[in-house]
Amino acid sequence: MTTALVTGATSGLGKEFARQLARERYDLVLVARDEARLHTAAAELSRQHGISAAVLPADLSTTEGRAIVEGRLAGEPVDLLINNAGIGLGKDFRDASPDELQRQLDINVTAVLRLTRAALPAMIERGSGEILNVSSVAGFFPGSPYSASKAWVTSFTEGVAAEVPPGVRITALCPGFVHTEFHQRAGVSISAPAMFWFTPARIVTEGLADLRRGKVVSIPGAHYKTIVALGRLVPHRLVRWLSRRV
Repeated sequence: MTTALVTGATSGLGKEFARQLARERYDLVLVARDEARLHTAAAELSRQHGISAAVLPADLSTTEGRAIVEGRLAGEPVDLLINNAGIGLGKDFRDASPDELQRQLDINVTAVLRLTRAALPAMIERGSGEILNVSSVAGFFPGSPYSASKAWVTSFTEGVAAEVPPGVRITALCPGFVHTEFHQRAGVSISAPAMFWFTPARIVTEGLADLRRGKVVSIPGAHYKTIVALGRLVPHRLVRWLSRRV
């Protein structure tokens, strides 16, 4: 049976990734900070789908937490890595403390870098394996430190994809607005037309499909694809001006 490791697995997109992969009969390794929620999620998935679901409590904002997951990936290789964990701050750069900014960078960037590096050697050696890094449409437009971190995730994924041999696939999933706890946790209130909001199920379904098709950058939704395409055509100075107002 194939095995997938999912970070940020107890809520939002991570929870949906775990649910869909369990339905596909993947054994799971669930990573998050809240050990109680991990055990609840693992027991539910095991009972409903008859798969093995291991829990790996770890805070990816810390060196120690990342080392726990890196060790698991290096010692017991997986077939699929979902780098889903990520945070937003809901603050301007000048209003966030250095520690808050560093924590965001460590979760959104450093963890993706190190877990990808830990998982890849075994995948390359056996000639198969998949990594999906959750990025964001925000990464295509200059703005907050969050946007910058997601721009890095997308660029990093494209760079690694150019290096890996056939049989190993890596995708950056770049959703727009999703009905999860993300904005609430970041302390951000978003008003946008209903057409711009997607369910976690749709995002995960499209992301996994694009990964399996070998698509390096996945942008769910035709209107988001259009926004990103137009953003690449508009002068960068105008994009910055619009981003500041949005």
